Amino acid sequence: MTQIRSVVLGCGSYLPERVVTNAELAARIDTSDEWIVQRTGIRERHIADDDEFTSHLAIKAARAALAHARLDPQAIDLIVLATSTPDNTFPATAVAVQHGLGINHGAAFDLQAVCSGFVFALATADNFLRTGAYKRALVIGAETFSRILDWNDRGTCVLFGDGAGAIVLEAQTQPGKTSDSGVLTTHLRSDGRHKAKLFVDGGPSSTRTVGHLRMEGKEVFKHAVGMITDVIVDAFNATGITAEDINWFIPHQANKRIIDASAHKLHIAPQKVVLTVDKHGNTSAASIPLALSVAVKDGRVKKGDLLLLEAMGGGFTWGSALVRW
Repeated sequence: MTQIRSVVLGCGSYLPERVVTNAELAARIDTSDEWIVQRTGIRERHIADDDEFTSHLAIKAARAALAHARLDPQAIDLIVLATSTPDNTFPATAVAVQHGLGINHGAAFDLQAVCSGFVFALATADNFLRTGAYKRALVIGAETFSRILDWNDRGTCVLFGDGAGAIVLEAQTQPGKTSDSGVLTTHLRSDGRHKAKLFVDGGPSSTRTVGHLRMEGKEVFKHAVGMITDVIVDAFNATGITAEDINWFIPHQANKRIIDASAHKLHIAPQKVVLTVDKHGNTSAASIPLALSVAVKDGRVKKGDLLLLEAMGGGFTWGSALVRW
């Protein structure tokens, strides 16, 4: 039986020009390159200039994705932007992206699931496309996490960076098999009991401030591997696909130790894991599309490849997606 799938037509990314190395951070706070690399795998991160907003990063990534898909922006009728660092409390940053691309039809909105945001946005767009409500979507993850960091907290400020990544999806009729192109399955979870382990201590309703990111690193690490593998097993059970079938594992780039532990638990070979955390740091909702864009540009990801995406973020939220390129 045929089925409507959300097929990826193209992807793109953007990183701010400014690169901050571990050595630069070590000159400002009590840390070292060795300490950061050993615990996280991060060596550098990109930081947006003062006049670069989340929308600016998102627009550049969206334009790159549209160019890769060989599409005019007017072909897009849905924009779902995953971000925890919007330009303004309102309107949605997605509307600024829509305007920046010269689009004045269809719908554009933000989605907030922190580091899981891109997977949540992908699942949301996929469901809209499969119902026939929209034909083509831009799914974007964009963040300026540098704006919400406490630069005196060495446990968090060394982890994060800024950036944006985007993909273009199109609703297409497929045979209805696991060999189909496009999004095969998505699985989303959340559990608000864990809020205090990873959150921002501000907001317009509570403190009337932006606030700073706060994290209980050991607690996050303790829960991460189990939660990540949980939704991946759900994806495998829903499709009959196994870890051996996966061509590329493209996880949220939070911490190399978490990525390595997750791949090991799932029996995914290290050579199938796409890693960018060393160059990008944790870019929250942007990390998966940024890593995907790198792997597409360097030729690793090829047409027909099966991709496993996963992420976990504050809240906690977590999710997985299986996508045939």
